[in-house]
Amino acid sequence: MSASKNRFALPFAMQPAAAQPFTMDGGVALVTGAAMGMGRLYALRAAREGAAVVILWDIDADALASTAAEVTALGARAVPRTVNLADPAAIAGAAREARAEGPLALLVNNAGIVRGAYFWDHTPDRDIALTMDINALAPMYVTLEFLPDMMADAGRPRRILNVASAAGTVSNPRMSVYAASKWAVIGWSDSLRLELEQQRYRHLAVTTFCPSYISTGMFEGARGPLLTPLMTPEDAVDRAWRATVAGQPQLIAPGMAKLGKVLKGILPVRAWDFVGGKVFGIYSTMDKFTGRAVPDTKAGPR
Repeated sequence: MSASKNRFALPFAMQPAAAQPFTMDGGVALVTGAAMGMGRLYALRAAREGAAVVILWDIDADALASTAAEVTALGARAVPRTVNLADPAAIAGAAREARAEGPLALLVNNAGIVRGAYFWDHTPDRDIALTMDINALAPMYVTLEFLPDMMADAGRPRRILNVASAAGTVSNPRMSVYAASKWAVIGWSDSLRLELEQQRYRHLAVTTFCPSYISTGMFEGARGPLLTPLMTPEDAVDRAWRATVAGQPQLIAPGMAKLGKVLKGILPVRAWDFVGGKVFGIYSTMDKFTGRAVPDTKAGPR
């Protein structure tokens, strides 16, 4: 990545923005996976909340242009860029251009893909490597590109939203690699949050969003566990946005997904297998999964 070590050698200073409420007014936002689904909604929300510039990254150029037009219609300047998030060099190149817009007020690491299959049916490159590259590594690489400037400029509150999944909190058949990628995101994202707090970068907060299934088409055919209907993209984005504005460290939604994490943490493994698998029905939620057709290089929007 292009971020050099000395970019992080930042002297500590008091953070006057810490006491200020977060706002997008006049700020710069970047959303990955912005062409459709939740990414599009995050971009539109940033524009509605007063962003001056919304940077849109995705690999689907046509859909990206459509989102850009919607952002522009809301009064923000859209900066669309086709970026293959599986390629660190492409991320670095796009980031060099994006940094010219100034430090980000908001970074939304939203892009993701899923391969719903038993582990032994995954291919090494197209399934395992691509899922880990886009879901787990890309958020780290993207954040690394913009984090130094966000840390250094304490003139306003700044936010990072990392979209993980409830699949990163409980195990589930036909989601082994996807779950692994999301466990990685959760561990990295919350560790980053703690590091920033420890070093007293009070103006910069990190939120990790762990939703259950969302009806964007990405999980077509999947069904929600007991008392956990599929969330609408609008509801998911609204919840994540409000948590991010508040600087909430983590949001697991809906409530039954959070209960699953708690029970898994306190019950013996076999007892949880019975409760999670037989009572909640978690282990059969992917039985009829079909998903959305995604090309090999697609940094799929949620």
